[in-house]
Amino acid sequence: MNFEELKKFYGGKKVLLTGHTGFKGSWLSKILIMCGAKLTGYALTPPTDTNIFDILGLEDKMNSVIGDIRDLEHLKKVFDEVQPEYVIHMAAQPIVRDSYDRPVYTYETNVMGTVNIMECVRLSKSVKSFLNVTTDKVYDNKEQDKGYVETDFLDGYDPYSNSKSCSELVTHSYKKSFLNSLPVSTARAGNVIGGGDFAKDRIVPDCVRAAISNTPVIIRNPNSIRPFQHVLEPLFIYLDIVMRQATDREKYEGYYNVGPDDSDCVNAQTLVESFKRAWGEGFDFKVQSDGGPHEAGFLKLNCDKLKAVYGWKPGLNVHGAINLSVEWYKAWNNGEDMDAITERQILSYLDK
Repeated sequence: MNFEELKKFYGGKKVLLTGHTGFKGSWLSKILIMCGAKLTGYALTPPTDTNIFDILGLEDKMNSVIGDIRDLEHLKKVFDEVQPEYVIHMAAQPIVRDSYDRPVYTYETNVMGTVNIMECVRLSKSVKSFLNVTTDKVYDNKEQDKGYVETDFLDGYDPYSNSKSCSELVTHSYKKSFLNSLPVSTARAGNVIGGGDFAKDRIVPDCVRAAISNTPVIIRNPNSIRPFQHVLEPLFIYLDIVMRQATDREKYEGYYNVGPDDSDCVNAQTLVESFKRAWGEGFDFKVQSDGGPHEAGFLKLNCDKLKAVYGWKPGLNVHGAINLSVEWYKAWNNGEDMDAITERQILSYLDK
């Protein structure tokens, strides 16, 4: 896949992206705008005061609709007005710790939000391809050494993970019950890092805040192993899935893990040490458990299915992902043109 191929397919096409104001959604919006898509986003206002959506000025470059994915009537109205051809569902309550504080809201957003988008797709006569983005945390995590495969049991532990398991099951049911002939896939991505993430309780944003304020970051779970990957890794395979399943449903639709190679499934302390090398002077860290709620200690994905069907492989190792992230944050902190920086990183990644 290359940028010209993406522009040829998405240029002039009507794309609806939920969750467009979030971290991943903003990066994906930027890519689709670069491709010339007629992009409509549907999401709440950006989740943090400082956010990549505003930094890149995306509101003025697309049809940005502020709405709650729990509001079926409003979402249906947007579908009727836009008549989207390609739909990517990313709107979610995405934070594990928040799901302990707000379990009902988490389930309403992640489960009923999926029901609502699937219902709109079911009633639409314009949609040609649909992708639901979930998470690597959908599996019943037995803290095993081998990576989970797509046929493993879905039963996330905490309210966030479990609600995403339910989101998968909702998608499966709608596919089997109503959407036999429409290409429908889900993508279960690992932990993403990259410039522009300002969320609380996420490791790289916490490191950035600590580096800028010249205070040590606290690592809560230093031995927790996660499939860390740069945000651009899953985004381009999302676009590839939507594109290819639209032309050959039987070959390309399905349920896919999207994660790094095993060598890049590292623990939190290793990731922070890599950040320290990349950032340089002014950053340090401390290891200190805060006795917080349960979070998985060990999680790997087996991505053989995605590699076999799509010929996909990661373009960056974990240290390359950290280096690219630090480059973005330092440029932002120095007041540089972040739209240009972001575009340059996107094109540079594709060149790899």
